[in-house]
Amino acid sequence: MSRRKVHVLRTIGADERTELSRLVASGSAPAEWVRRAKIVLLVEGGAPYLMAARAVGRRNGEGVSALVERFNGEGLAALIPRHGGGPERKYGARERERIVAEVKRRPEAGRDGTANWSLSTLQRSLRQAADGLPEVSTYTIRQVLLEAGYTCQRDRTWCQTGQVVRVRKQGPVVVEDADRDAKKKR
Repeated sequence: MSRRKVHVLRTIGADERTELSRLVASGSAPAEWVRRAKIVLLVEGGAPYLMAARAVGRRNGEGVSALVERFNGEGLAALIPRHGGGPERKYGARERERIVAEVKRRPEAGRDGTANWSLSTLQRSLRQAADGLPEVSTYTIRQVLLEAGYTCQRDRTWCQTGQVVRVRKQGPVVVEDADRDAKKKR
């Protein structure tokens, strides 16, 4: 005999149902989003929580109950997984902006000891600066730069992806690649 449902699924609107169906049929959406969309559609169709869970490869209906509760409150945003554990991010938006500002600054050979930025020279510079980050790691710097659209070049410098400085008759011009985002996803 199954337990009484603590969380009952609310009525789903037509636009939400369309989006859920689109996600279930999608071949490119993240697998967890597809699983959660299937669960919500199965529960809406009247399937017990345990059957809905087993239909997507889960063992019990506890997770389905939690998903239904979250879907009732958040709607389609409940399909997207949240932070899965581990320590929270130590550096916020202000610190991330500080890291990006430092990489944009041209290194001075006398002060920074280098002509090109590497992760370790950026780390040293950020740790020694008065408004810097005394405990920042090279891993954090790399993650922030990758999120900001920078890539490490062969000459160990960090450059904005899809941007290049070309010398024209009028002077240097920054040229941006229109297909930058499409190329990054390869």
